[in-house]
Amino acid sequence: MKTILITSRAMLPCVVFGLWAGMAQAQTAAPAAPAAAPAAAPDAAAAPAVSPWSANVTVASQYISRGFRQSWGRPALQGGVDYADPSGFSAGTWLSTIDKRYIESGHEEWDLYGGYTGAAGDVGYSVMALYYKYPGAVISATGTKFDYGELSFGLTYKMLYAKYNRTVTKDFFGITDARGTGYWDIGANPDLGGGYTLNLHYGIGRVASKGAADNSVWNWKDYKVGVSKSFDGGWTLAGAYTKAKGATSIYDQYGTGVPNASGNYDVSNPARGTFVLSLNKVF
Repeated sequence: MKTILITSRAMLPCVVFGLWAGMAQAQTAAPAAPAAAPAAAPDAAAAPAVSPWSANVTVASQYISRGFRQSWGRPALQGGVDYADPSGFSAGTWLSTIDKRYIESGHEEWDLYGGYTGAAGDVGYSVMALYYKYPGAVISATGTKFDYGELSFGLTYKMLYAKYNRTVTKDFFGITDARGTGYWDIGANPDLGGGYTLNLHYGIGRVASKGAADNSVWNWKDYKVGVSKSFDGGWTLAGAYTKAKGATSIYDQYGTGVPNASGNYDVSNPARGTFVLSLNKVF
């Protein structure tokens, strides 16, 4: 008999990876002006100011977050808007389609985030606050919602990065009494030249237990190996192999516990290894 699970597990949205991957690139100082630079002509056009606002749209073969297939293996449409102040403060929002077979009654993920990013030489640092919403998504058997909030702390050194996310809300992605849940994201983004970047990631997730239940059964590890290629005009094409491994067999036959229209239960292993292809455009 197949095991049907009533709740699902947590994962960090793609937008967080995007923010930190950008931080992981080495910063290059602007070149000094010539010692005797000629004065600009009176009618010379002034350089356009760089806007602190940006937007992004992504089409992906599926939505993978922290090693789990949140779109149940189906394509996902994603997009967001960001504001990055020159002082280092930033804020933004991001959305992605998801699948109700993975998150009960869920159809989209909506992220809100903000924080500060700085650097001391080649070392970058960041503190971010994030809140993840899943409008309409709720576990019908218990009334538990999937919304949760995290604080994220990170460091980068040239192509290397490490960050730690800690849940500050009482519940964590449908898992109750899980405040203090932590996730380590360690990786590197070496520049291969010609617009190509190697994307390496290793993650460790530990679900905290604050009540009688033992939430450690949801613990997991995951990894990703991929390559991205940037093009003129703000386009990026990326491909990656990703896989997660649970501390127990709890993910092997995973589902919401709610029958589909045919009266059957949809189950799958969302942690199994899979390949993801995505196309991103930044405006």
